[in-house]
Amino acid sequence: MKIVRISILILFCFNQLYAIDFSGMKWISIDESLMKPNQWICFRKNFNVNENKGPANFYIAVDSKYWLWINGKMVVFEGELKRGPTPQDTYYDKVDISSFLKKGNNSIAILVWYWGKDGFCHKNSGKPGLLAKLVLNKQQVNSDESWKVQIHPAYGESAPPYPNPRLPESNIHFDAQKDIAGWEQYNYDDRHWDFARVGGIYPCSPWNKLIERPIPNWYDSGILPYDSVSYQNDSTHLIVKARLPRNLSVTPFLKIRSVEGKLIDIRTDNYKGGSEYNVRAEYITKNGEQEFEAYNYVNGHQVIYTLPKGIEVVSLGYRETRYNTKHIGKFECNDDFYNKLWIKAENTMNLNMRDAIQDADRERSQWWGDAVIVSGEILYSCDTNGTKLIKKAIKNLVDWQKPTGVLFSPVPTGKSYKELPAQMLASIGKFGFWNYYLYSGDSETIRYVYPSVKKYLALWAVESNGLLIHRSGDWDWYDWGNNIDATVMENAWYCLALESAYNMALLLDLKEDALAYSKKMQVINQAVNSFFWNGHEYRSPNYRGNTDDRTNGLAVLAGFADQEKWQSIRHFLNGYANAGPYMEKYILESYFQQGDVKLGLERMKNRYEYMVNHEYTTLWEDWRIGGSGGGSINHGWAGGPLSLLSEYIAGIRPLEAGWKQFIIKPQLGNLKWVNCTVPAANGMIDVRIQKTDGSFDLKAVNTLRCSYIVAIPKMAGFKKININDKEYDGLSLLKLNSQNVSFKEADNDFWYLKTDLQQLKIVVN
Repeated sequence: MKIVRISILILFCFNQLYAIDFSGMKWISIDESLMKPNQWICFRKNFNVNENKGPANFYIAVDSKYWLWINGKMVVFEGELKRGPTPQDTYYDKVDISSFLKKGNNSIAILVWYWGKDGFCHKNSGKPGLLAKLVLNKQQVNSDESWKVQIHPAYGESAPPYPNPRLPESNIHFDAQKDIAGWEQYNYDDRHWDFARVGGIYPCSPWNKLIERPIPNWYDSGILPYDSVSYQNDSTHLIVKARLPRNLSVTPFLKIRSVEGKLIDIRTDNYKGGSEYNVRAEYITKNGEQEFEAYNYVNGHQVIYTLPKGIEVVSLGYRETRYNTKHIGKFECNDDFYNKLWIKAENTMNLNMRDAIQDADRERSQWWGDAVIVSGEILYSCDTNGTKLIKKAIKNLVDWQKPTGVLFSPVPTGKSYKELPAQMLASIGKFGFWNYYLYSGDSETIRYVYPSVKKYLALWAVESNGLLIHRSGDWDWYDWGNNIDATVMENAWYCLALESAYNMALLLDLKEDALAYSKKMQVINQAVNSFFWNGHEYRSPNYRGNTDDRTNGLAVLAGFADQEKWQSIRHFLNGYANAGPYMEKYILESYFQQGDVKLGLERMKNRYEYMVNHEYTTLWEDWRIGGSGGGSINHGWAGGPLSLLSEYIAGIRPLEAGWKQFIIKPQLGNLKWVNCTVPAANGMIDVRIQKTDGSFDLKAVNTLRCSYIVAIPKMAGFKKININDKEYDGLSLLKLNSQNVSFKEADNDFWYLKTDLQQLKIVVN
């Protein structure tokens, strides 16, 4: 224990030694009388570099977003995170600008977009502001009253309609006749600009403490051409529809020739996705050839430009910006349906990774029921940058916890909050916080969040009969749709949260806590089976609707149902499908967890068939477009099959936290072959499986340098097993105990081998 404490102290001192010190630094802005929402402000600073050697780190914080140029070259496109690491504080970015500097005179130009309003994903500070610090060798350049500032006159307010109130962003209205030409360039003359006003000395209200951005800056594609462009004329306008490769997050670009004063409208086909308005842009032309890029990102399958007649289009394009992660994970099989489903799920996930794990276009908000499912998709498809976004989401949730212990979503937020008890239990539970730890091995975060988990669970109580006392919270929500047996579901979610807390307590050596959680799980398990199991399925006595498929799938995952009960539940689930895409993930997982792969895959195909065969490249909020909840066409919770196919069909999942040991247990059902790649810690696992009626062929590549378990399906009538070109029969396999491969155990369906080989080839025939 002493060694652990010393290590923590050393780590703390190390972090303090290299932490940036903002003490005494000046926040700068404009005169308070000029401040207003949806304001674009230009900042400039000219400075001298004595010697351009070594790193040059630029630290910057704003409310709300910024664009950065050094010596006229763009360095950051859309910097800063939506505000709210805590209810009071602000993020800052760290940017290496060493390659953009030169010896002698240099310039910094920063465009700040101040939203000036709360959103479901952003806490407004109430004031536009900039704090900046450049550290280069022994030199420093800090934000102060010597910086120049100018409200950008070309940006203004659009005509209605405006974005729905969940979004803190506004539409863009840009009048090119009022533009400040070349203001970001190195040699721009800013002598007529005002000097910046000091808004406060750090740390000060309303921006308060600065916390370093925990995720990378966005991937920036640069300007790209559209896949195709079509033109349609009416009596007054030219309508241009520019096709994107798939549903993407983009900032549209145009280059035109025009006379002044003509209004161009720019939006996507998803402008009213999910039944409410998102964001768009308006551009008013100047005389001559001109370029414009709308900096408020939008998404859709095509960008629609509406131009008054008489404008000549020179070129059109788009910039894709997205969360900066490599998509390492892959899944392919002989049935193209599942390949399309996996790819659509990945693209949906990609669109919902940004400042937070988002739920949809119309909200861009971190609802935690969505975040739990999307985090599982991230773990099976993204590199470690993706894992950082899950960690941010987890810390956001506990850092916004109310003093009463209530957890709520969406967070960060300034607009609204709600405790959705079922979603909060899911977030801290087996598929939420604990799943993150299992795949990442990040015990530091578990130590950080455990007190919040314990505090939230303390709000729940159990009746004398052993069942959970209902907690309605602010929104008693379980899934879209009807026939929801909430009582059983709530007990299941609570037990999954207890299981997670039990594992956390064991990890942190809190034995008394672990014992208390274990006893509660046993009590509730017995009570659920006494009161809710009717001999055929789980159903609460006071519930009057059709038996709920969600309830029964979740009861299996919560450990209520043994194998005998599963046989009856499976029969019910095979003939009934009512859950929305959110809860369908857990029903499908109950099939795969119980080894009923063929039936699980059949249900997956039946449920997702219309969505997969549709032309849209993303998955939806409901089974139909425009359905429950507004029916967005880009909703991450529908992508649950991504993680299920990789985890259960290819069978790749960790056995010890951080992939220190893992298993490959393929269960193909009726599939003939599967190829799957999974990102794991700082490595990768690649598995290729092929089977026929009389043979099974597995090839695995593991770059993790750790031991793992391989499950070989038992095949009737097999004659030999070949492992890396060495042959074994059934008896010799049971005695296998070489340095690199050894027999571990067997059950009714599989032999289990343990190995540390980086490349493994197994053939059974």
